Amino acid sequence: MSEFFTVLPPDEALARLFEHLPPAPQPEGISTAEALDRVTFEVIRAPASLPAFPRSTMDGYAVRAQDTFGASQSLPAYLNLIGEVPMGRAPAFTLAPAQAALVHTGGMLPPGADAVVMIEVSQKAREGEIEILKAVAPGENLLRVGDDIAEGAEIFPAGHRLRPQDLGGLSALGLTYITVARRPRVALLATGDEVVPPEAEAQPGQVRDVNSYSVAGQIARAGGIPLRRGIVPDDFEALRSAAKAALAEADALVLSAGSSVSVRDMTAEVVNGLGQPGLLVHGVAVKPGKPTILAAAEGKPIIGLPGNPVSAMVIADLFVAPTIYKLQGCPALPPRQSVRARLTHNIASQAGRVDYIPARLITREGEGWAEPVFGKSNQIFTLVFADGMIVIPRDANGVSAGETVEVRLF
Repeated sequence: MSEFFTVLPPDEALARLFEHLPPAPQPEGISTAEALDRVTFEVIRAPASLPAFPRSTMDGYAVRAQDTFGASQSLPAYLNLIGEVPMGRAPAFTLAPAQAALVHTGGMLPPGADAVVMIEVSQKAREGEIEILKAVAPGENLLRVGDDIAEGAEIFPAGHRLRPQDLGGLSALGLTYITVARRPRVALLATGDEVVPPEAEAQPGQVRDVNSYSVAGQIARAGGIPLRRGIVPDDFEALRSAAKAALAEADALVLSAGSSVSVRDMTAEVVNGLGQPGLLVHGVAVKPGKPTILAAAEGKPIIGLPGNPVSAMVIADLFVAPTIYKLQGCPALPPRQSVRARLTHNIASQAGRVDYIPARLITREGEGWAEPVFGKSNQIFTLVFADGMIVIPRDANGVSAGETVEVRLF
């Protein structure tokens, strides 16, 4: 492979990879209580209307609205009080003309009632009789059957990532078991003669494995299941054997591919031999992270990350996370959390690539500012001490202090 690979814009590179992924995810059934952040496999529809009965939205009196028309403080309407609606049970009576029933918030309206008068605009006239001091319209202060959701209505499309409120909605309908996309298993391989496990005593010239752990966190956050498969030396046969075994047990493979040209070329050659169509992209227009490798083998994505920790995390955010969402059937990525802030220092950049710079968010005189955390791409603590990444667009030739920039939050 040549050192001078052809780079592609990130969106174009990702689209090329997506062309070779399976068209649909694999399903599995799980408890709704355990479904937070999982992705729906199929359309989910309401099995019943919610609420299933007309219910009051406040404490007051269930009435026939027409019996209150024209009522005012100077000319109240008089209604016969026939009882109280028990909470958690259906009322045992029907409301006739000129009658009312005491009802509490959430209580079921008796048949014949079509509105609720607030307790504040009523008063007792005599035993068994109340005065209504303000008229109500039909449907006022109550929920009708299906006001929340109607039976048969679509709740979620396939490919929807479930949020906390979604679990509440499903539970309200009695949907305690649903079908979701199976979480993709993503094998992680670190490479490098100099890389040792975190628990090892690093000798001169050695570094502990960072990427297997930081990228595993990104995989898990995107909904994947990270499978850390250790460290492979810079040896072609050893890397090919380990990559083949890791890919066989997973739905995707991520390699921390090293930074030297020879290691990048070896990784690309190994990846290209794992299955069809093989190597798709070797180089993206991003800093840091230019020497990125994207490939596919029989429908399984393979992503080669640069070895430097900052580069690896940038590329994992741009390619690994979207791939995991795609494998779960998400039609689009969840909205990224970002803020706009003014820049504290000048930042140089080169048109034609997207630059990512770690940044801290600070406040000056009530205004939000982004303070770059300058460092090399092999310094993991530039990310540890940052709140997010400043994104410099492809068409920018640097950004001046005081300008407003996007900070993509971690």
